[in-house]
Amino acid sequence: METVIRRFSGKGAKEFMDLLEQRAGEVEERMRSIKGFVGYTLARTGDGGFSVTVCQDKAGADASIQQAKDWIAKNAASTGVGAPEITEGSVILYLK
Repeated sequence: METVIRRFSGKGAKEFMDLLEQRAGEVEERMRSIKGFVGYTLARTGDGGFSVTVCQDKAGADASIQQAKDWIAKNAASTGVGAPEITEGSVILYLK
């Protein structure tokens, strides 16, 4: 399995997290549509927030990055949020 962490901070990050919370159903639908989707978590921090996506393989992880990028461009440009800091890696242990 592969995981992707997207960290949003700085200008517009709090407003962006508010928007994600308001449109959580739409975000869920988009993420679940990714082939190989395993799980998704969205969390707030003091300066914005982060998401964690787990997919069965690298192709799914890459698709999640593109889905997020497309959604932000289409729906969140008005927040002024910048591109997230992205960290990717292979899952060693996954518990649910």
